[in-house]
Amino acid sequence: MFTHTTKIRVRYGETDQMGYMYYGNYAEFFEVGRVEMLRSLGLTYASMEASGIMMPVLELKCKYIKPARYDELISVKVIMHKMPGVKIHFTYELYNEADVLIHVGETLLAFVNMTTGRPCLPSQEFLDALKHFFE
Repeated sequence: MFTHTTKIRVRYGETDQMGYMYYGNYAEFFEVGRVEMLRSLGLTYASMEASGIMMPVLELKCKYIKPARYDELISVKVIMHKMPGVKIHFTYELYNEADVLIHVGETLLAFVNMTTGRPCLPSQEFLDALKHFFE
């Protein structure tokens, strides 16, 4: 299992009239968490795309427990429970500043060859960066 936590502050433009983070913005927090998780491994979406592989989202699940509020610093914990194959699954836990769980989610992404548009395996570099977490 591999986990990584990123902190993101809820900005005013991400909230609704009640000062709660707009429900659609949780997916953006997931993406920031994924990007930073990969960066922590020395990988980037840009380098993957430059090598001809993209990662479109196939599924998104969200469970809203408590609202994220304007100006709160949210901890986005990203969890990978197993090594990826053609698909990669992420679980998310969002915590407020009081360390209370406020949201859980999941995404399922696929590795896709940008030339053929067909599913593919991740690069060996990608697999090598992760393998010691799953041994």
